[in-house]
Amino acid sequence: MSTSRDVDYRIALAAGFLAEADQDFTLERWRSCVDNAQLAVENAGKAALALFGIAPKTHDPARQIATVLRQQELPTGVSELLHAMLPDLLVLGTETHFLTDYGDEASYTLPWDLFTQQTAEEALQSARRLVQMARTLQDTIGVWRQKQPGGG
Repeated sequence: MSTSRDVDYRIALAAGFLAEADQDFTLERWRSCVDNAQLAVENAGKAALALFGIAPKTHDPARQIATVLRQQELPTGVSELLHAMLPDLLVLGTETHFLTDYGDEASYTLPWDLFTQQTAEEALQSARRLVQMARTLQDTIGVWRQKQPGGG
């Protein structure tokens, strides 16, 4: 896959999971809403990484985004967007992914008993934010790269 296609694909995945999370919220399926919101957030994070040619196989792209922030000199707008993504990526990372699928095995709490309307609403808000941020980041980086020598 090409970087541009990777980014478009990940944003489309994120938007699709966000749409499903919205439907789940309407149907009061809290676990499913959080599950789809987590996937939307994860794919928005992976879209951000794809903009830098990184395609990790992970449920937790926050770590790689933090590495990009440490290792690359980025324009302020790009850096601010990446920093703004981190809190939602951390909240809806690997642990949430496993809880929505398997529940809390230590306490034998089923996944359907872990999530409430409030947790679903918070996850949905995070997903909406990150899908929008991924789109904005794609546009911002595109403009920045065009301004670079040999960028177009």
